[in-house]
Amino acid sequence: MDNEIKEPKTLQEAFILFSDPDVCLKYLAKKRWPDGIIPCPTCGRTDVTFLPTQRKWQCKSRHSHRQFSVKVGSIYEDSPLGLDKWLTATWMLTNDKNGISSYEIHRALKVTQKTAWFMMHRIRKAMNTNSFMNKMGTNGNGVEVDETFIGGKARNMHKSVRARRITGTGPTDKTAVMGILERGDKSKGSHSKVITMVVPDRKKKTLQTEVTAHVAAGAALYSDALLSYDGLEKDFAHEVVDHAVEYVRGLVHTNGTENFWSLTKRTLGGTYVSVEPFHLFRYLDEQSFRFNNRGTRMIPVNDSDRFQLVMSQVAGKRLTYKELTGKLEKEKQDAAF
Repeated sequence: MDNEIKEPKTLQEAFILFSDPDVCLKYLAKKRWPDGIIPCPTCGRTDVTFLPTQRKWQCKSRHSHRQFSVKVGSIYEDSPLGLDKWLTATWMLTNDKNGISSYEIHRALKVTQKTAWFMMHRIRKAMNTNSFMNKMGTNGNGVEVDETFIGGKARNMHKSVRARRITGTGPTDKTAVMGILERGDKSKGSHSKVITMVVPDRKKKTLQTEVTAHVAAGAALYSDALLSYDGLEKDFAHEVVDHAVEYVRGLVHTNGTENFWSLTKRTLGGTYVSVEPFHLFRYLDEQSFRFNNRGTRMIPVNDSDRFQLVMSQVAGKRLTYKELTGKLEKEKQDAAF
C-alpha cells in the first residue's frame, strides 16, 4: 500500500485531503506504523495481508479477530464514523486556540451533538502532555507553581443547575487545580511549558507531593505566599512573592502560570460554558497541549505540526463511553459487592 501522502497545511486542505476514505486510511496507517510493519493486534504477527475491498488487514494465523482495521488500538476504535470526520475533527480541536464546542463539531461534520462530545473527549485523551522525559527545572530557567479554583459562575447558570451545583460560598463548589510551569529560554527561542492536574485540596501535603514529583531537586522554584508551600526551601531554591505587597520582584513571580489560568478560564467560560468537575482534567489536557506547542519566532510551530503530533499519539489511548461517563467505574463498584 502506497503511504506517500502530503501533509495538509490549512483547515481547507485538511477538508479536501480527508474527504477521500482511502487517503484517510493511508494517512493514519503511516502515522501508526511509520516503518511500514503492521502487526496483528491479537498475535503480533507482521506478515499480514491487506484486503482493499474491506479496507482491513487479515492475519495469516487462524484466531478470533484475525481481521482488523487501522482504528484498532487507537482513540478511534469501535467508532462507526468514517476517518474523514475523525481526522477533520482532530484538526479542528487541535488548532482552535480558544477550543471548539461540541455543537460546532455537530454542525460542521453533521453528527449528533452527543457524538461530537464523545469524539472530542477521545481526541483530548490523545492530547495529554502531563508526562515529560525529565523533571522540570533542569534547564536552569526556573519553575513557577500556582493553584486556582475552576467552576461556573452562579449568575450564568439555569436555576435548576444552580440549585444542584452551588451549595456554599466562595470556592466551596469549585474544583481546585494546580499548574507547574517551566520557564523557557528566550535566547534559545524556547517557550515555557506547563503541566496541570486536578487536586482534591490545597493542603500542604497535596501540593508539595505534586511539586516533588514533577520538579527537579535544587531547581529555582517560585510561588505565591500560600502557606502550603512553606518548607519547599529544603529541596528547592524556593522564593515567594506576596501578592498582598507586590506581584513581581525581579525573577520572582508567578505571572506565567497566572497567564495560563487566564487563558484556560477564558476558554472554559467562553467556549465550553459549563464543564463538569469529573471531566475537567481532559479540558486541562487540551489547553496544556496547545500552550506547550504554540511555537516561537525562532522555533515556529504551525497547525500542521500540532496535528501531526496529536496523530502520532492516538494509538494505545482507547476511551469507551462507559469509562467517559463513569458507568464503567460504577459497574466495577457494584460487582465488588
